[in-house]
Amino acid sequence: MLPADLERYIHEHIPLSHAMGVSVLSVAADAVVLQAPLAPNINHRQTVFGGSASALAILAGWALVHVRLRSAGMAERLVIQRNTMEYQHPIRGQFTARAVLAQPDRWKPFLAMLARKGKARVSVLAVLEEMDRVAASFSGEFVAFRGTAKDHT
Repeated sequence: MLPADLERYIHEHIPLSHAMGVSVLSVAADAVVLQAPLAPNINHRQTVFGGSASALAILAGWALVHVRLRSAGMAERLVIQRNTMEYQHPIRGQFTARAVLAQPDRWKPFLAMLARKGKARVSVLAVLEEMDRVAASFSGEFVAFRGTAKDHT
């Protein structure tokens, strides 16, 4: 999936992403990188609102799993089950979230479980950066449910 296609998809299906000004910088089999500007995500201290940082991390993790499932030819319904965020530094400008699988070697068993049971869980990590400085880290677990082609319209 091309970055422009993923960006269009998330803006259409997750309206908050549009309001946050989210753009897709890159899409690869091993990582998805999203970016957001400060202005629509600012708080009273002129830094990024923690909820916006968390939302970008969740969205990057969701997008990674979504793209990988589509590449595997699997229709899915995908939700976050749980997550944690650790904030190291305030974010004072444009920021990115880079999501990767926590255990890449668990991807094939995840797909097998989804095919067999209709439900599977996968863990994702994300790093939020501003100007090449790590500002926050995310760990989350996503649950995929077997879906149909109509789930993607």
